[in-house]
Amino acid sequence: MKRSDLIRQLEAIRMRNVYPVYFTKTEKNILVEVPDFDILTEGRDMNEAIDMARDAIELKCISMEDDKEDIPDPSRITELDISSGTFAEEGETIVSFVDVDSAEYRRKIDTRTVRRNVALPSWLNYEAGYFAHCI
Repeated sequence: MKRSDLIRQLEAIRMRNVYPVYFTKTEKNILVEVPDFDILTEGRDMNEAIDMARDAIELKCISMEDDKEDIPDPSRITELDISSGTFAEEGETIVSFVDVDSAEYRRKIDTRTVRRNVALPSWLNYEAGYFAHCI
């Protein structure tokens, strides 16, 4: 494996970023659009809308990482046009930012165990056995 490939993989694993998101308030709910990922979702209130946006972005990032696709950099807020949003005609739209951490998200959803054989220093093996009864 090339060094540049390894660095790219490590950067992807530690993906933390902040993406701009459109939130459009309607009579019944809040519609959400993430322009950098072409994601549409919704929430009953602002808290749920932010959670839904974060979940959708992190899931998309995980999928892109697994498919070895490049994750887009966040758009600059000055480059965004709220009036061109998918839900622009549905109600009042604001732009806010949602933070994401795909490494943390992966730890939450990927709970598979992986068996690895490792060599331990003797002292560590002793400590592990000694303290095993405390668990």
